[in-house]
Amino acid sequence: MEDFYKILGVSKNASKDEIKKAYRKLAHKHHPDKNGGDEKTFKKISEAYHVLSDDKKREQYDNFGRSGPGMGSGASSSGRGFGGFSQADFDMGDIFEEFFGFSRGGKRRTQRRGEDIAIRVTTNLKKILEDEERRITFEKLVSCSKCDGKGYSPDAKMKKCSSCEGSGKIRTAIGPFAQVTTCPECVGEGNVPDKECADCRGEGRTKEKQEVKFTIPAGIHSGQTLRIQGKGNAGKKGASAGDLLVEIFVENNTTFERKGDDLYYRTKANFSQAALGDKIDIELLTDKKISLKIPSGTNVGKTFRVSGKGVPRLSGYGKGDLYVIIDVVVPKKLNKKQKQLLEDLKKEGI
Repeated sequence: MEDFYKILGVSKNASKDEIKKAYRKLAHKHHPDKNGGDEKTFKKISEAYHVLSDDKKREQYDNFGRSGPGMGSGASSSGRGFGGFSQADFDMGDIFEEFFGFSRGGKRRTQRRGEDIAIRVTTNLKKILEDEERRITFEKLVSCSKCDGKGYSPDAKMKKCSSCEGSGKIRTAIGPFAQVTTCPECVGEGNVPDKECADCRGEGRTKEKQEVKFTIPAGIHSGQTLRIQGKGNAGKKGASAGDLLVEIFVENNTTFERKGDDLYYRTKANFSQAALGDKIDIELLTDKKISLKIPSGTNVGKTFRVSGKGVPRLSGYGKGDLYVIIDVVVPKKLNKKQKQLLEDLKKEGI
């Protein structure tokens, strides 16, 4: 996959202003509505700008690449919940309007997408060892089925907006200056229906419970967010829907401690095992067991690394490691025979 920095022609240390200038220059050149423009190239540079202009997304991209959390939506071709970036994560029209004031069709935008919805979902350390399919039901604004999201009855007639006299704009004097804004009554269209939809009262959307299926990718960390395109609130009067932002909270009720993609586990060994060496069985989070060989003379706190037995990496390549810490147990009570044996060892200087 192409590198976002190379797409914009900037270095990895580029400032926000440098990224912004690079995007403006390329967007002017490749926008599909301009002569010689290319939609495929424009999508690439818009996607690159969308990520690199956002501090959080840029950090995730630098750390994880395109497989980073919050960078895509739905299931990718790799089967991971958000395994790659997609146009779903941004609106090119919003980006183009930010710089030039016009949408892709050359007409000033009048409708904005629906609101994003943020929810929190809890999973646990055992479950994130592999991809987890989840279903959630929540209430959201959906396109009104009565009027097909238009906001007015099928038999309504359009008339000139009385607020803006059909211009679609409102001019407001502020001292010696004048401010021109989109007419809130007709949302810049210049015309309004004479009869609103009775179900949605002209908004084009109504509340409804919906179920959404998504994948929590293996190795995700607490606080990371999945973005699911178009599953937020529907936009007003037919505008596109917002996104669903799913923040993941990973509970840990196990005896393992997680640090990044590595796991840490403390296990006990008695005095003779530590002194003479032995094999200790370790039960993993997968409920499988491994046999750990500890050498003779193992001291309290000695740590052993077991490669590849940690948490899967979000990049999809490999796993972290398991670190086993040895706690040597000193018995509190001894029988007569044990005491005598230790007394003999004491005499031998052990």
